[in-house]
Amino acid sequence: MKTRTLTIEAGKTEKQYWQDLWNYRELFYTLAWRDIAVRYKQTFIGFSWALIRPFLTMVVFTVVFGKLAGLPTEGNAPYPILVFSALLPWQFFSSALSECSNSLITNANMLSKVYFPRLVIPTSAVIVSFVDFLISGIILLGLMVWFNFVPSWRIVTLPIFIAIAFAAAMGAGLWLAALNVEYRDFRYVVPFLVQFGLYISPVGFSSSVVPQQWRLLYSLNPMVGVIDGFRWAILGQDSIIYWPGFWLSLGIVGLVLVTGIGYFRKMERTFADVI
Repeated sequence: MKTRTLTIEAGKTEKQYWQDLWNYRELFYTLAWRDIAVRYKQTFIGFSWALIRPFLTMVVFTVVFGKLAGLPTEGNAPYPILVFSALLPWQFFSSALSECSNSLITNANMLSKVYFPRLVIPTSAVIVSFVDFLISGIILLGLMVWFNFVPSWRIVTLPIFIAIAFAAAMGAGLWLAALNVEYRDFRYVVPFLVQFGLYISPVGFSSSVVPQQWRLLYSLNPMVGVIDGFRWAILGQDSIIYWPGFWLSLGIVGLVLVTGIGYFRKMERTFADVI
């Protein structure tokens, strides 16, 4: 059996950080599985909540925006599929923000007792939200069957946009996780950000309803590019993506991810003292 030796030297921990992250992958699996189990422990319908919540939200948005407001869909795509193709990435993103922001506070005892790369904790929180995302995808398949909607070849590009959504959730989550340790006020800010983000993101409507002269500015919201990408992949020829706005959103996602990792790593050494 191969033994692993941990050597503590000045500056050596920084150089081996990413290797340590891989070495502690079992802790990552354990934390993710624990959080998944705790989320649905002692619930009457268990994992079905991951289906009921987005389904009811989709119904409300379809009635409000599609029926009452009379907003158009994209091409001939059924309005419920238009809405749900945006709800998938949005709920993943918003859930990841909520889970990440509290992840370090929830695991405060671990931070003050043992060494491990702290990045493991918020990453495992994002994975928990990603599991809900995969479960919610069952509803999308059901809607396609119900409306006899057959996606085009673009559906094979969906993993690319899932990766972009994951990067957006991870970057923003790392920022909020680190900030919440230093400034506990962020526990009240995050729910507001999630609710406000829902209203300014094209979840219940198509981003094509935004006037052309404002679309580039609107794309400063990184979730606009993520949602448009999902719809482009899922709706096929019925969806036309605004590429300048998409590339702008993609650049912002990359910036948030890189700076999020940088800020988290900068603050990581103080977590045990501050928390």
